[in-house]
Order: sequence, then C-alpha cells, then structure tokens
Amino acid sequence: MVPALVDGAVVLDEHVAARAAWSAVVAAGDVLTIVDLAGNQAVDCLLYAAADTGVRYSAQETIRRQGRITLTTGSVLRADTGDALMTVVADEVGVHDTLGGACSKESNTLRYGQHTRAQHGCLENFLLEGSRHGLGARDLASNINWFMNVPVDPDGALGIVDGLSGPGKRVALRADVDTLVLVSNCPQINNPCNAFDPTPVRMIVTTPDRASAATGDGEVSV
Repeated sequence: MVPALVDGAVVLDEHVAARAAWSAVVAAGDVLTIVDLAGNQAVDCLLYAAADTGVRYSAQETIRRQGRITLTTGSVLRADTGDALMTVVADEVGVHDTLGGACSKESNTLRYGQHTRAQHGCLENFLLEGSRHGLGARDLASNINWFMNVPVDPDGALGIVDGLSGPGKRVALRADVDTLVLVSNCPQINNPCNAFDPTPVRMIVTTPDRASAATGDGEVSV
C-alpha cells in the first residue's frame, strides 16, 4: 500500500470511490496526502478556513502571489484575503491545474450534448458534500484540479488532455490553518481528464514529527 508522502502519525486514511465526494478538516500543521491510485484521475478541490468558511481558496490570489498558473511543491494556496490556507510541501507530478474549473450538468450539456444531462458533475458533488458543512452555491469558488493537465495555447485557449500523473502518484498539502478540504473525485467521462474512466483515490492525513518540522528537516519544513 502506498504510504503518505510526508512521514508522520496517520490520523485519517480513507478511500474515495470513483465519482464520489469527500471532506475533512485538516488541523494546522497536519499534512494531507492525495494518492492517485490508478493514475490520470482528476481530483477537484475547494478549501475553506474551518473557523470561518467565508475565508476560502482564491485561484486569483494564489496565481497572482506565486506568478504562475500551475501548482507544485512550494505553492501556497491562498484565500481571497491573501492568507495562506495550505502549502504544497511535496509533489510527485509537478503540474496541477488552477484554471479548468469544475464540471457540472450544465457545462456537460453545453460541451458534449443533451445526452449527458443525466450525468452528475463536480459541481453537484461540491453542493452535496458542502451541505454537510453548511455551505451552499454562494460559497463555491474557483477550484483546484489536482493531477489534471490543462495546457494553455499561445492564443489563450485552454485544453483538457491526458494527465501527467500515474498509478500511486501523490501530492502533499500542509495545513497552515485549520482547513476544511472539500473534494470531488471527478466523475467526468466525456474528456481525457480521467482517461474516460473515473477511478478511486486515497486521502491520508498525517501529523508530522514536530522535532523534524522545528529543525527544518524533511519535506514538512517548506
């Protein structure tokens, strides 16, 4: 079994079924490892400060502060206030998307035709899972797409192409504050973001060794 990407005591270890939603509060200092079990599976993600869900992940602020549109080790995931919610402390893929957004019944119908209307999307997953935490449609924002490959053409057009991940590839996020993490294990079957075959992922939360974190040893010091 693939371990967490950052060493520490495991406080949560859960599989998320293909097409399913998931959420958890990751305590400040703990690290969430997302494992792409079969490879080429997009994991849509929203972040909120657990103490005040009005403070939420902002793609615009994150991109502006780091000066690039993709995420990898060292990327600080910032709220609309500019505050850090989580930091990418280790990454085995190197490119994660900030622009592609979340699929929905409406976007599927527009892009792929009326025959897709019965297919639920990430938006529906976010709404259902978010309701467990008192969140509604007005609380949704631009999301992160872990493991998803969305190149930008010279003319500014976005493409959704085969992912760069592979079976067992991982990305690890350290919570800088207590953070509510909301995930849709993307159900999309109409484009290559999931290789047309959605698969499960694994979510592991660890509490890193505090001595290593204090001395700057290991990945958790980023």
